Amino acid sequence: MEIAKVIAQELGIKVSQVEATVKLIDEGCTIPFIARYRKEVTGSLNDEVLRDLYERLNYLRNLEERKETVIASIAEQEKLTPELEKQIREAMTLVAVEDLYRPYKQKRRTRATIAKEKGLEGLANIIYLQTTRNSIEQEAESYLSEEKEVITVEEAIAGALDIIAESISDEAEYRTYIRDITVAEGKLVTGAKDAEAKSVYEMYYDFEEPIKKAAGYRVLAINRGEKEKFISVKIVAPEEKILRYLEKKIIVNNNPHTTELLKTTIEDSYKRLIAGAIEREIRSDLTEKAEDGAITVFGKNLTQLLMQPPIAGQVVLGWDPAFRTGCKLAVVDATGKVLDTVVVYPTEPQKKIAEAKKTVHALIKKYGITLISVGNGTASRESEQVIVELLKEIPENVQYIIVNEAGASVYSASKLATEEFPNFDVGQRSAASIARRLQDPLAELVKIDPKSIGVGQYQHDMNQKKLGEALTGVVEDCVNKVGVDLNTASASLLEYVSGITKVIAKNIVSYREENGKFTDRKQLLKVAKLGPKAFEQCAGFMRIQGGKNPLDATSVHPESYEAATNLLKKLGYSLQDITNQGLMGLSLLTKNRAQLATDLGIGEVTLDDIIKELEKPARDPRDEMPKPILRTDVLEMKDLAEGMILKGTVRNVIDFGAFVDIGVHQDGLVHISQVTNKKFIKHPLEVVSVGDVVEVKVLSVDLDRKRIQLSMIV
Repeated sequence: MEIAKVIAQELGIKVSQVEATVKLIDEGCTIPFIARYRKEVTGSLNDEVLRDLYERLNYLRNLEERKETVIASIAEQEKLTPELEKQIREAMTLVAVEDLYRPYKQKRRTRATIAKEKGLEGLANIIYLQTTRNSIEQEAESYLSEEKEVITVEEAIAGALDIIAESISDEAEYRTYIRDITVAEGKLVTGAKDAEAKSVYEMYYDFEEPIKKAAGYRVLAINRGEKEKFISVKIVAPEEKILRYLEKKIIVNNNPHTTELLKTTIEDSYKRLIAGAIEREIRSDLTEKAEDGAITVFGKNLTQLLMQPPIAGQVVLGWDPAFRTGCKLAVVDATGKVLDTVVVYPTEPQKKIAEAKKTVHALIKKYGITLISVGNGTASRESEQVIVELLKEIPENVQYIIVNEAGASVYSASKLATEEFPNFDVGQRSAASIARRLQDPLAELVKIDPKSIGVGQYQHDMNQKKLGEALTGVVEDCVNKVGVDLNTASASLLEYVSGITKVIAKNIVSYREENGKFTDRKQLLKVAKLGPKAFEQCAGFMRIQGGKNPLDATSVHPESYEAATNLLKKLGYSLQDITNQGLMGLSLLTKNRAQLATDLGIGEVTLDDIIKELEKPARDPRDEMPKPILRTDVLEMKDLAEGMILKGTVRNVIDFGAFVDIGVHQDGLVHISQVTNKKFIKHPLEVVSVGDVVEVKVLSVDLDRKRIQLSMIV
């Protein structure tokens, strides 16, 4: 197989682009580095395409490796024919390879292998060839043997039929047809284990759907319902069509002695040996596709969440709400440093509201707090009520926001949080995290296992390795798109930078603590275990503010410093002219880009990137994202009325809709049918993303079930 050609065809790109990218990957380059600094080589493939390419490359390489193993195994048995080798080499999936290998695989002892041990293969061949003029009973007589424990004619025939049944089940062509026809015409059918039992799976107590139309989120819900023993699941195949197909393929002579025996054997082979295996394969395939779809959605949601704009320059009060144990508060300054922590008890059972208000007001006055970040967990609504009352009573201009605290408790109990805040309890750490994730969502959320951030669906039911790899890739892409401040970034943030391992990330922090601030990117080469290759991969993503070389504060890679310096000279500028405001209008001064790129010894794409960066040095791509909604008043679920128009923030996007925070404790659901009426959409992500601020209309409110139905068609 020519892997590059296959990938190019699948992704709709050129073979040369695939070959160039594969070469870079094999040289140890990371996806973020290739996407940002090797555009010239790859033809400007973006990180999404590059990750798809990387995934397919690994799959196809594993496939080729498996083919070689299978071919070697069959050759060792001296059963490899040129035709079989050709079929194996041309197979495009692991399933196809395993189908072809099945007849030659070492099997556990089966009814067929026992029959072969008894010497009944010859009788099986007589029946299968369908040419005998004798009755099968007569043919079987010569296979009776006390020594081999074949005592009766019936036993001999049964053993021969077992051999035929296994031979049918091992035929790759038959299995491919059965799998394909079952997917095309079969149904996924579920039923209740106990029809009286109350559960969230009641819609699946009597449910069926064509396999080819099975939606990913329903497949994952059905899997969970089955795992929790509320429902039973089966695949209903077009059995009659399958049996007729097998009969047509196998019964080639209308021999009165063999036809009925073969019909019985075909049915036995399908029901006993094939159907169950095909059902498991189809369900596994449905699950894999559903997981892939869910991982893609999770990744896109996570990207939007991580890329939310930071709220800079404000002193924030993080509020981790609770009932019995009290609300933990942490004051965090504009740089993320924790200035103070305290516990207040405004909620049940203590209800010390006046005392809590007094404490919070004192903190606001002492530290100049301008924003309160409230976690959306237990007692969030009650805490919000107290905060709103306080904000109305005090002269200071303070706003608040409810933030998704998913993962805050996971982080606060982690080893990392213990190292960061050794003298804090888990509640204080959680409050600090809630404040910081508002100030810089990316820097704070990288400390949490991406699976715990809460913008996915059925994430705990999935292939955890696959999910972990995909989400780690998302975090890497986000961190490298934004870049990190080399002198302030935590080890948690640094380890997601291209080319940086956990060990190197810790070494960078240690080097900073021992030697003071970095003043030059080249100092990275002095960090333990950070060699030239790692430097090449990471340098462009590391920022140094106020360092020796102004280019160190930009995303211009050190390998392009000479070109950038020469470009500035040609246009009448020096490095010192690079400021935070940037050299606006630089692109207007560079008319003949092709000639200029040639003069500078770089490609046009690299030149374009350098010019963009010099115009807006270290621009933060998050600035273009919608800002979070800050509030000063509370809205309760009982205040909602049908037809009310509100502004809200998209918190999660799933296959069948989007959950929107409209300022009440419960997020409302915008069903996919209510996302837009301007065009047909297959997925809500075509229109909305996590973090989007949207206008919604209230369709219905169910106070008992705590459900809010919303529409974006207003």
